[in-house]
Amino acid sequence: MARDPSTAQSPAPQHLKAVALKLFAERGIDGVTVRQIAEAAGQKNHAAITYHFGSKEALIRQLVVDGAQAIDARRNAALDRAKAAGGPHSVLEVMEILVETSIDPDPPSWGECYNRFVVGLQLSNRALFMDALEGRWNSGYQRCLEEVRRLMAHCPSDLLNQRLVFMGGAIGGILAGRETELSDRSREHPMWSHPETLPRVARALASIIEG
Repeated sequence: MARDPSTAQSPAPQHLKAVALKLFAERGIDGVTVRQIAEAAGQKNHAAITYHFGSKEALIRQLVVDGAQAIDARRNAALDRAKAAGGPHSVLEVMEILVETSIDPDPPSWGECYNRFVVGLQLSNRALFMDALEGRWNSGYQRCLEEVRRLMAHCPSDLLNQRLVFMGGAIGGILAGRETELSDRSREHPMWSHPETLPRVARALASIIEG
């Protein structure tokens, strides 16, 4: 069972990354120091981040890539399944793929953090985010957009491109908001924990695309 990063004592780099991701998601990259990460991970040696990753920025880059790779693999696999079944058959099906693959299927006990982390990073330092990706780990998303363009071939390209930008911003903001709410363990969150919420998110995104 995964341990809460605030109490676990493992010195492993994977544990340090988990702790850093949680703290960056909660406070933003500028609100967290390497010393705070080390302390939250139970490390007496405050140089642990430098030792394992080289620098705070290098750690941030690794976190971006780790999450992007995992999401991209899930998206490509989902699209391959849809294509094997003769689809995707609708914009809604594509949006369902985008939403479902953005969710960690095996989150740690303290909850999902990646969507909050990347949305916050893009707001505070988009250049770092884009440079970390190096134009990679985005093939699944681009394939989804290609399917939308195929399904929406009747829509003027400039209008469709605008709607795709709106959709891209919406999915990040919605899923980051969901993570923030669910991370609050002091109360119930019936809307965000409802099994129909994510399908409804997909339908809302499809509405943005279809107009």
